[in-house]
Amino acid sequence: MMRLLLLFPLYILAVLPALKAQQAPSPPNTPATASVEVEHTSEPVVLDGRLEEAVWKRSKPATNFWQNFPTDTLPAQAPTEIYMAYDQQFLYVGVRCRSKGPNYVIPSLRRDYDFWGNDNISLLFDTFNDKTNAFLFGMNPYGVRREAIISNGGTQRTDFEDSWDNRWYGEARINGNEWVAEFAIPFKTLRYQAGSTRWRFNCYRFDAQSSEISSWVRIPRNQIVMNLGFMGEMRWPEALQKPGPNISVIPYSIGGFSRDYQQADQTAPEWTANAGGDAKIAITSGLNLDLTINPDFSQVEVDQQVTNLDRFEIFFPEKRQFFQENADLFGSYGLSRVNPFFSRRIGVGVDTTTGQNFQNPIIFGARLSGKLNERLRVGLLNMQTAKQARNGLPQFNYTVATLQYKVFSRSNFSFIFANKQAVNAQDSEGQFNPYNRVAGIEYLIGDKNNRFRGKAFYHQAFTTANKKDKFSQGFQIEYLRRKYRLEWAHVYVGEGFDAEIGFVPRRDYLLISPEAETYFYPKKGKVSQHTLGFDYRMFFKAGNDGSTLLPRWGLNERQLEVNWEMNFNNSARAMLQFENTYVFLLRDFDPTRIQQDPLARLQAGSSYTYSALSGSFSSDPRKVFSYRLMPTVGQFYNGLRAGLSGSFSLRYQPYGFVSLDYTYNHIRLDAPFEPANLWLIGPRIDLTFSKNVFFTTFIQYNSQLDNLNINARFQWRFQPVSDFFIVYTDNYLADPFSQFSVRNRALVAKLTYWLNL
Repeated sequence: MMRLLLLFPLYILAVLPALKAQQAPSPPNTPATASVEVEHTSEPVVLDGRLEEAVWKRSKPATNFWQNFPTDTLPAQAPTEIYMAYDQQFLYVGVRCRSKGPNYVIPSLRRDYDFWGNDNISLLFDTFNDKTNAFLFGMNPYGVRREAIISNGGTQRTDFEDSWDNRWYGEARINGNEWVAEFAIPFKTLRYQAGSTRWRFNCYRFDAQSSEISSWVRIPRNQIVMNLGFMGEMRWPEALQKPGPNISVIPYSIGGFSRDYQQADQTAPEWTANAGGDAKIAITSGLNLDLTINPDFSQVEVDQQVTNLDRFEIFFPEKRQFFQENADLFGSYGLSRVNPFFSRRIGVGVDTTTGQNFQNPIIFGARLSGKLNERLRVGLLNMQTAKQARNGLPQFNYTVATLQYKVFSRSNFSFIFANKQAVNAQDSEGQFNPYNRVAGIEYLIGDKNNRFRGKAFYHQAFTTANKKDKFSQGFQIEYLRRKYRLEWAHVYVGEGFDAEIGFVPRRDYLLISPEAETYFYPKKGKVSQHTLGFDYRMFFKAGNDGSTLLPRWGLNERQLEVNWEMNFNNSARAMLQFENTYVFLLRDFDPTRIQQDPLARLQAGSSYTYSALSGSFSSDPRKVFSYRLMPTVGQFYNGLRAGLSGSFSLRYQPYGFVSLDYTYNHIRLDAPFEPANLWLIGPRIDLTFSKNVFFTTFIQYNSQLDNLNINARFQWRFQPVSDFFIVYTDNYLADPFSQFSVRNRALVAKLTYWLNL
């Protein structure tokens, strides 16, 4: 009966897209009125940032950009023109960006720059016209490029993934109070349906001198600027053909020294060498096969650590390139805290003696993903990891299959099946489950008016454990208007929903969460927008975990947040938040995670109600020196907490910056707890000697982990998507500093090369 009750919102979602809303007449540059013609050219286009070719002169540009920030009711102050052309191999885009003067902001020459605080322009191509997925290509006035994939309609910032990397070309030139950019994007880099005569397109720009965000298709302030519901059309004069054979091979070789100083039998650095590679094969113009053999991810930037004051596991995003294209097909199921598949679980094992995670080498993998047609997307992944004899663990095989079918304007039905299977389990003696499987269905809504968005899902686990409720179910719906936003969400996660290759840090609970925001847009003054928000979360214990501390469906946790946020015309931001929390502990807990006294634990069965006040201020990111301050003060369980976190950044344009991230928390709880001072300090040096040579040093001291980590990375991009890396990592035991000692150290060199066959 309960499952039927929880699934009832599916019926509500199914009829929402059919609701008709009265439409006002379309103003200029809306999805209904904006279009640009793509001109065919038979002459070569030289990428020099000049727009001197004949095709540019006869093209009719896309113009009349609209402001999105600081207001959305005026034409853009900084004019922009977009020209489009193509030949058999490339889509060319010419861009002319005018500004008040020549004082452009370019923090560094590093690829994949940040949008804020950086003069730049971004092009979005919805090549399958599904309003759900798009490719993004961007450039700044120095010709520095970035590329990304937009998924799930681009309705929230997590839908933007810039770890995706591919081959394309571009150059830019500054001419006083305007800068010009030329893009050459190979058709083989894009995925599209052969026979297409139109693509959906939009473009947005940040002009630092006027602190203005503008877009070709007008986007309201209450919508994120990359929202794929707001796009015009680019029209081809003839149907597009298949791009021809598209096979790329990316081999790598690696060598280096490493030493684990905590292993007594390792008395000197050990030399290691390895080789492997990836391949990308275009099965069709919309479907791609990725292959990998013996992959290595040593060049991937280290995670930015956080101070953990929560009772549950912390989420870190996937950064490995192999998993990026069409990542939403596999990883966007469920919600952020109940996800049935999380790719970072592949290649990570658990030491059965210490309970700590360790890297488990991947032997090979295959990943088929993409579009079969404008409505149907498919994904299939299979990966094999190595045996871990030291921990008594066998090889594991990971298989994920997923389907997504578009319905109505921007909605879709999805299905996922994920399986973790032990291989030759009889030869291993460690503690592990022979298999772990999850299957699920979802319905995602995004209506054509961009007012409703949300999802409903049901996921079922298949495990060897004898536990109740091996399922999770959730429903979330959001209603968005210019002056307010309303949201309702509930999630139920059963005690038996053990998704080993998912991210499910908490089980056996029902969450109910209403949320509301209202927006005010001053017509005068320094503030462009006020936001007043309310968020209320209640966690009820289902009572299937065997604990008798709470009655069935007893209140386990309650969180109330009230916040006030201000966006300033100069791109600065400020926020003030009040939070009231009630917690009933089901297990002993040390919030500081550093207490030496074994009795210094908040006891299971105890409850706490506490309040705190926090704030934040982010300065104008266009300035040479910028900063962010986030103070917190208030009650914390049975004591007090005072903290300050934030960052400082000093820019030396355009060759890089020096920054410092910091977090400090002073926590004082009742005896026998000792007062705790938790530090997390992360200085970073980011130097860009050219658009192809980069050097980054990231140092992180975390007192909660008693660790000092140094990660230095040199990168030379000697050809498109071909790199030479030198990576140095060092970890030190840092508490107490009087016994400062090295834990492990490594120096590796890696070479990758992209070959088109």
